[in-house]
Amino acid sequence: MSNPDLKVVLPGWPGTPVDQDGLFINQEHPMVGSIWEVLKFMTERNPQREIKKKDTWRISVLKDEVWLNDPADKIVWLGHASFFIQLAGTRILIDPVFGKLPVGRRYSELPVDPHKLLNIDYILVSHAHYDHCDKKSLILLAAANPKAQVFCGLKLNKLIQKWVGIPIQAAGWYQQYETPADIRITFLPSRHWASRSFFDANETLWGGFMIQKSGKCIYYSGDSGSGSHFNDIGVFFPGIDVALIGVGAYAPAWFMSRNHQDPFQAVEAFHATGGRIFIPFHYGTFDAADEPMSEPEQILNKLRAEGKINNELKILRLGETFPL
Repeated sequence: MSNPDLKVVLPGWPGTPVDQDGLFINQEHPMVGSIWEVLKFMTERNPQREIKKKDTWRISVLKDEVWLNDPADKIVWLGHASFFIQLAGTRILIDPVFGKLPVGRRYSELPVDPHKLLNIDYILVSHAHYDHCDKKSLILLAAANPKAQVFCGLKLNKLIQKWVGIPIQAAGWYQQYETPADIRITFLPSRHWASRSFFDANETLWGGFMIQKSGKCIYYSGDSGSGSHFNDIGVFFPGIDVALIGVGAYAPAWFMSRNHQDPFQAVEAFHATGGRIFIPFHYGTFDAADEPMSEPEQILNKLRAEGKINNELKILRLGETFPL
């Protein structure tokens, strides 16, 4: 399945796969879950429970809003999976979630007043899950940025258009959104799933993004388990400057590994993309799994110290500017 109005960039690509019911499926390792697995996860004793209780680590937050008006190219991590990116004057937000989730608390402060996120050109939404697609945040941004556009996966536009009146483009995997010629934004595969309730699983598409402008190439993985798509993306997009790859919500592995990666797997994915700089995300803001909140950074720092991460690992504080 594809959007007939958008360009398919991968030669011979047959379109995003769907099952016999028209629901989206992964390229490999189809998502096969059940309510019983969810109940088991929710009721099973966490073997790291005592470690989590003693884990007082909280992610560092830098409340320096100078970057809002600085014209230089940059990436700023806003928390969890939310990023601000500026490339040659183009201002982009990815998966903006500024508040709490329907269940659970927010453990990190937002490093910026979201009302100050102005002159945004593109808002990228990777998939429908509440920690990536937030109604209140999108309404706020659309009101403050009436000239912005939302880019998302197939059929997610039907939900978002109920909330905002700004233009929305919905793409299949390996489709390029319509933009001015000086910037290319492409929707890419990930190994995940999507829903807003127990009754709409995989009716909307999930994925990641490639952003290219002024000779710079930034990859955002979205939520994803391990898969061959990382290598495919690295082959089709050689010379990735920065790879933003999720490293959190991975325990217990029997339940989470189909949809998220632990730090070891994320490093493998980074290597597969051939990226120059690895920026991890998806930890420190929401506690959605069994691992202690400090564990992803601890493991990544250990791997770096052991020389097991090729090229550069950059662990950001929230609100910290990473120059491009």
